[in-house]
Amino acid sequence: MIERFIRDVHDFPKPGIVFKDITPLLQSPEGLEQSIDLMAQAASNYDFDLVCGIESRGFIFGTALARKLDKGFIPIRKPGKLPWKTASESYELEYGNDTIEIHVDAAENGQGVLMVDDLLATGGTMSAALKLVRKIGGVPVACLFVIELGFLPGREKLGEIPVHSLISY
Repeated sequence: MIERFIRDVHDFPKPGIVFKDITPLLQSPEGLEQSIDLMAQAASNYDFDLVCGIESRGFIFGTALARKLDKGFIPIRKPGKLPWKTASESYELEYGNDTIEIHVDAAENGQGVLMVDDLLATGGTMSAALKLVRKIGGVPVACLFVIELGFLPGREKLGEIPVHSLISY
């Protein structure tokens, strides 16, 4: 399957880390198509109106999935990158804090939203994204990831929302 398109990069971004590089997956038409098809299969279990992707690699998979499923796309971005009124959510990182933003009118009250990102590690970013979508009135229905680092507590941080990963390490 798509595992063959994932490259291990040792000691990136710092010593002791084995980074799961999706660049070969993105470079391969076959790998990219397979990943979007697998996400679409997982998404078929849910009723939703919009696909939401988190900057930056969540945009790649989220927009392709939204197009394939004939849905709209919502971007969640770093602060100061969206040109309209925004809601923001801060969250803790291993060393410090970060913030993400969404347009306040990105989803109508009660609209179902499928959440997409490339990687689930500690769950901090996706947990903040779920809060943001709920803050503006959207209803997250599930989270889809290309890769999940199962040895980290990401799923626990996301609560009861269904989580689907194409690859788990």
